[in-house]
Amino acid sequence: MAPKGGRANFAALVGAVGDNSPVDRKRTPAKSASGTPASAPVPGEGQLLADVPVDQLIANPRNPRDELGDLSDLATIVDRQLQPGTVVSRSAWLKLWPEDDDDLGQARYIVVNGNRRLAAAQKYGRPGLDVVLRDSIAVDKGEILWAATSENIDRRDFDVLEEAKAVELMVAEFGSADAAAHKLGRSKGWVSQRRALLKLAPELQAALRAGDLAVRQARSLARVPLEEQVAAWQAAQNPDPAPTTDQVDSAEPDQRPEKDPAGPVEAADKIAQALKRLRADPDVLAAAVRKHFTDDERRKLIDALELL
Repeated sequence: MAPKGGRANFAALVGAVGDNSPVDRKRTPAKSASGTPASAPVPGEGQLLADVPVDQLIANPRNPRDELGDLSDLATIVDRQLQPGTVVSRSAWLKLWPEDDDDLGQARYIVVNGNRRLAAAQKYGRPGLDVVLRDSIAVDKGEILWAATSENIDRRDFDVLEEAKAVELMVAEFGSADAAAHKLGRSKGWVSQRRALLKLAPELQAALRAGDLAVRQARSLARVPLEEQVAAWQAAQNPDPAPTTDQVDSAEPDQRPEKDPAGPVEAADKIAQALKRLRADPDVLAAAVRKHFTDDERRKLIDALELL
C-alpha cells in the first residue's frame, strides 16, 4: 500500500480487492460436530425454512394417528412439495415433554402437521422438506394436540377410531367435552358420538375399522351394555323374518294376545313397542321425523329430548 498522500501501484490495488478483499471476503462459518454451522442464526416464529434435511426432522411422537395410510398419493413429492409442513423446535417441544428427549434422537424439529409428507419424502427419496416454524403452538400440550388433530379430522384415510381417540385426548387435555368441541369447531353432539365409539367391544371396533360396521350403527350399539353388543349386532344382521299375512290370519284364536283388561296402553308405550318391532335405527327415525313433523314440531321434540 502506498504511503498516505502518495501514488498507489495498480497491481497493489488489484491484490487488495476481489478475492483478497478484507471487506467482501466470504467467510465459511465453523461447523459443529453435527455439520450445522455453529453460528447459524436461530430461526424466528413463522419463518419458512427451505429444504430442511429430513434427518433433522422427526414425526410427531404424540400423533393421534396409529397408521399414516397409503402414501402413493404423495409420490410426486420427490419432484415438488406444494405445501410446507409445520414444525416446532426441539427446545420448545422438550419444555412440554422432557421425557421425549431420547426418542427425538438428533432431530432439530418436530413435525406437527405434515407427518405424511415427511414419511413420503423418506419413502420416495426426497432429501429435504420446506417447513414453517411455529413454536407459538407449543405453549401447552393442548395446542399441540389440537394442531395435530385438526389436520386429520375429516380426512378420508383417517381411521374413525383414531379420530375418536384424538377427541378423547382433547377432552382430557382441555378439561371438558364442551371445551374440546369449541376448540375443534364441532358440536357437543359430534364430540359425544365420537367418544361413544371407544365404548364398543373389541370385536365391533375391528368390524368398524374393516368397514363391516357402519358408523351410525356403531353409535347405536355403543349405547348397549358391553357384554350384549356383539349379540345385538348379530341380531341386527339376521333379523327374524316378519310374519306373512297368511301366517297371521291362520293363527288359532287362543294364540292371539288377550286385550289388556286394565285399559288402553299409553300412546308413548305404543310408539315404543312399534319402534321395537321395526328395529328402528336412530337415523331412520330422524328421517321419518323430518318427513312427518313441521319445523316447529321438530324444535319442540329436540327441546323435549334435551330434558331426558
